[in-house]
Amino acid sequence: MKFLRRIIPDYWAEEGNSEEGLFRYRRLWKYSVSLTALVSLAPLIIMTVVNYYQYQKVLRVEMIHPISQLASNTKRSLESFIEERISALNLIIHDKSFEDLADQEKLIAVFGNMKNSFGGFVDLGLINAEGYQRTYVGPYELKGKNYRDQDWFHEVSLRGVYVSDVFMGYRNFPHFVIAVKNERAGGSFYVLRATIDAETPIQKIISPLDLRPSTDVFVINREGILQTSSRFHGRILERSSVVAPPFSSRPEVLEGHTREGQSYLLGYAYIERTPFILMIVAQPQALMKNWLSVRRDLIWFLIGSMVLILLVILWGSTYMVSRLREADLKRAALLHNAEYTNKMASIGRLAAGVAHEINNPLAIINEKAGLVKDLALLTEDFPQKEKIIKIIDSLLANVERCSTITHRLLGFAKRMDVHLETINLELLIREVLGFLEKEASYRDISVDFHIPEGFPSIQSDRGQLQQVFLNIINNAFAAVGEGGKIDISMREERDGDAVAVTIKDNGHGISEEDLKRIFEPFFTTKKEGGVGLGLSITYGIVEKLGGRISVESKVGQGTGFTVILPAQKTRF
Repeated sequence: MKFLRRIIPDYWAEEGNSEEGLFRYRRLWKYSVSLTALVSLAPLIIMTVVNYYQYQKVLRVEMIHPISQLASNTKRSLESFIEERISALNLIIHDKSFEDLADQEKLIAVFGNMKNSFGGFVDLGLINAEGYQRTYVGPYELKGKNYRDQDWFHEVSLRGVYVSDVFMGYRNFPHFVIAVKNERAGGSFYVLRATIDAETPIQKIISPLDLRPSTDVFVINREGILQTSSRFHGRILERSSVVAPPFSSRPEVLEGHTREGQSYLLGYAYIERTPFILMIVAQPQALMKNWLSVRRDLIWFLIGSMVLILLVILWGSTYMVSRLREADLKRAALLHNAEYTNKMASIGRLAAGVAHEINNPLAIINEKAGLVKDLALLTEDFPQKEKIIKIIDSLLANVERCSTITHRLLGFAKRMDVHLETINLELLIREVLGFLEKEASYRDISVDFHIPEGFPSIQSDRGQLQQVFLNIINNAFAAVGEGGKIDISMREERDGDAVAVTIKDNGHGISEEDLKRIFEPFFTTKKEGGVGLGLSITYGIVEKLGGRISVESKVGQGTGFTVILPAQKTRF
């Protein structure tokens, strides 16, 4: 009684029969606490019971899925790595004739392009059908070496492509061989053979993986010999303590034991067209330990949640009962507000419709006023001609103003088609600078042009180019201080097929970390007022116009943006 008197004093004071009113609200309070507690706590209790009986199943899924996903993703990366190099060799052997590849200078050039484009190549050699290495590019004297009796030579002559195991050879470093064959006229053939550094490229794929300290990722061949280094299962070219798993065309996860009897969880994937097997070995004990730790924290979280829920239910039920009448009084006000909101929404739709429909009479007024003006101008003895023309001009100006307002209302986000025209870039940029003339004068910012004589015009979209250069020059103005300097230079690119415009300032510059992200949407280095869309939009416009944009910057030395645009008409 006293508790309810304290929590619902308003009701107690206003009820005609105090005991009856107290009983009603007391019963409501009990029902509220009981039902809310049942609905809120029952799922937590059920979840705990279900978790107790099924956590073993959940644990297995939680252990297997990441390993399977990691094996699948890494398998694709390794296969892509091998396929890229096989494709490169196939392209060269089919694009170049035997005579071209037999030319030492040409083979050196081909090898240089391969190393620059793909990386990982150690040497490259051309081998004829008799097994002799005709030409060779690499760190060793292998020209003239005969491979006729070696197994790999017979395999590539039969299958057309060969990928070897990792081996040391007399180079004394781990590598593997990729060889491809091409037919010659008369039934002969020749082979292009490349040596790939085994450790570095494959380790670059494996090393960045986000692994647990107890998890090991490595590559073996089908005999169980390690093709890469391993954390716990041996060194490269040693026999792995984990035996080679059975063949499967897709990634698999299984449980097993090492030769020393230690249990493990193994995810593996056979790499297509190679003797390699990707191995991901995880220790179940370590995974179980982490799960038990999480499970213990979850139980404590459930207990704390139950206590907190009960406290909130008690407080909420008490608050609900004590505010019940207040809620009833607010209900009428809410209904009124809902009705008012509905009316405002209707007015908004009506306003949009009116704005849309008003364009038609505006067009008629504009047409008729223009006709009256033409009649006045063409009629020499038109009464009060000057006054009428002045009135009509005012009328046309206001029609234009109304039309602009309605078009902004209805078509602010409407996409505008690209319009091509011949553009003098110098004049266009000077027009853009006209918008910033007062700021440049006020802040004593100098803008210098460096444009060669006879610089060609281009065909592009004037409005979009204005937006591009306005964004870049605005950024340059924001970057420089009082008395800053901005240089604008132009040059021809690709034998006149394109032009380049460079806008460079001597402002504070951009850090290397920020420089990588400046074209990302919503990224800005401005402390105030920056939305981060200007350069992103600029980048998109330049690409749409068939050009490209680049930036160079050093902190404290300034920033330079270069926009390269096609000089001729671009198809959109």
